Amino acid sequence: MLEYNLPRYLPSAEELPDSDETPVDNELQELIPGLLKAILLILWSERMDWLFAIDMGIYYHPDKPPIVPDGFLSLEVERFYDEELRPSYVLWDENVVPIFVLEVVSQNYRKEYTTKLNEYEALGVLYYVIYSSRRRRKPHLEVHKLVNGKYELQGGNPVWLPEIGLGIGCERGNYCGVMREWMYWYDEQGQRYLTPAEQVKQETLRAQQESLRAQQEAQRAQQESQRAQQEAQRAQQESQRADVAEQRVQKLVEQLRALGIDPDNLA
Repeated sequence: MLEYNLPRYLPSAEELPDSDETPVDNELQELIPGLLKAILLILWSERMDWLFAIDMGIYYHPDKPPIVPDGFLSLEVERFYDEELRPSYVLWDENVVPIFVLEVVSQNYRKEYTTKLNEYEALGVLYYVIYSSRRRRKPHLEVHKLVNGKYELQGGNPVWLPEIGLGIGCERGNYCGVMREWMYWYDEQGQRYLTPAEQVKQETLRAQQESLRAQQEAQRAQQESQRAQQEAQRAQQESQRADVAEQRVQKLVEQLRALGIDPDNLA
């Protein structure tokens, strides 16, 4: 953990630069953390105790430049503290070290496996995650967990993060119209949580299926109504035939009596 030898005067987040002003050199450095945040915005829509920031400076000392990961997650912090949102993440204001930090390695190596690892280790970040799709002989995803002050590489894909209640992993999928390997959140059984677009598609399909079932039910009800009408018509026809037969019998009885024959004594 960092030992803070802070001066008496501590600037607020509004008085500090909101980043290191270094532009990203690969679109994936925005899209990958952006996808993870988009999933959380739906998954944790009812929670107000978390922050997932993208390219936001983490200040640990007012006289030193911030550490700016591609993305980080903090828990047990205010989701928003005013309508202007956070310009930066100031540790002496927040009093919470991020629990999860993400670095996406681009073609310009930024010492993600060395200097930055040591920085996050000293800062006390529980999970440091590095993603590099350019690696050929090693896994694209590395999840480092802080154990007794030192990072230990965790195996598997996805990797379950019990302190967060989510798993992190990567697999091929489609995001923003690009089919490639992306990072996703997972549940404890290793099932991937859907992206917003996938959730919309799933809800649309579910609505279509419900509409189809409703139409089928309406058709069945209409068919039942038609069958009931047909049964009623058959019953009415049977009643009419019975009336006609009764009329014929009465007519025959009258004819027999006209001839002097008692129909009741016929053997």
